[in-house]
Amino acid sequence: MPPPNISYGDIVTTTLRNRSPVVADNLTKNNALYGWLAERKNIKTIDGGSTILEPLRYGANPNFSWYSGYDLLPVAQSESVTAAEFNLKLCSDQVVISGEEELKNSGREKVLDLLTEKTDAAETTVLNQMSQAVYGDGTAFGGKAIIGLDGIIPVDPTTGTYGGIDRAQNPFWRPYVLAPGVVITSANIAGYMNTMYLNLMRGSDFPDLIICDNYMYAAFEASLQQYQRFTSADKAKLGFRGIEYKDAMVVADGGIGGFATNKTMYFLNTKYLRLRPHKDRNMVPITPKTRAPINQDASVIIFGWAGAMTCNNQQLQGRLISA
Repeated sequence: MPPPNISYGDIVTTTLRNRSPVVADNLTKNNALYGWLAERKNIKTIDGGSTILEPLRYGANPNFSWYSGYDLLPVAQSESVTAAEFNLKLCSDQVVISGEEELKNSGREKVLDLLTEKTDAAETTVLNQMSQAVYGDGTAFGGKAIIGLDGIIPVDPTTGTYGGIDRAQNPFWRPYVLAPGVVITSANIAGYMNTMYLNLMRGSDFPDLIICDNYMYAAFEASLQQYQRFTSADKAKLGFRGIEYKDAMVVADGGIGGFATNKTMYFLNTKYLRLRPHKDRNMVPITPKTRAPINQDASVIIFGWAGAMTCNNQQLQGRLISA
C-alpha cells in the first residue's frame, strides 16, 4: 500500500478537479446577478493578457447627411470607439490537512469524508466572498478585490475612474443615480421606479434586472398588494424569488447572509455586464499536485479564481437610494 500522503495527494487533486465545475456553477446559484449573467451567457472567459479590454462606443459618426444631386458628402475622420480597461483580480482559498489528520483518516472512505468537509468549507468561503465582492467598489483587501456594483454605479456618478475612463471628463460614462433624499416607502416607490426606468431606456434597451435589499423589495412588494402580481417561472428556475416590473425582474438579494447594499435598488441592463474569468483559473486547483510546507507536517491545495466583472455601458445602469 502506498504511503498515506501519496494516496491522499492523488485523492485531493482528483476530487477537487472533479468538483471545480460544480463550484463555478454554485457561484451562479449563490448570487442573483451571477445567475442572471450565466442565464444570458454573459460569463465569458479570457485566454490571457495583462488587462481585460471591453470595447465601447461613445459617440455618433459625424459623417451622416441628407443630400441631393452632386452635393459633397462629408468624409471627416472621426473616433467613436474606445475601450474600458480592467485589471485581472485573483482570489484563492486553501484546503489544508495535517499529517496527523491524514494518519487518523488514512482509510480511503475516511479521507474522502474529511476532504469533503474541508472542501465544502473552502467552497462556501469562496462563494460568500465572491457574492460580497459583487456589491463592492473594488477597495476590499487593499484594492485587490473585483470591482462590483458600488464601483460600477457609485453614489456620486460624476466622480472617479472606472475602466480607466474618468467620469468627470466623460459624461457618456456616467450611470444614472436617483437619491431623492426621502425615505422610500410603499406609498412612493412606484413613482421613483418609473423615473428610474424612463431615464435608463434607449430604444430597445432597458433594465432587465433590478436587484435590491430586503427593505426596498418589501416596499416594492407592499405597493403591489392590492394588485395581482406576476412572477416568472423561468426566473424562478434560477433559485431566486422575483416580481416582474415592466420588462425587468425585481429580485431581493438580501436575507440571512445577504450582501445587497442597504436601502438600494440597482437597475441593471445586464446586456452590458459581464463576468470575465480566466479559462485556466475558474474555481480550480492552481497546481496539479499538493504542496507541502518545508517546516510543517501538512499538505495544501490552493483553490483559485482570476478575472474581473466588467461593464461597457455606464449610461444604461442605475441606482435608486432611499434616505
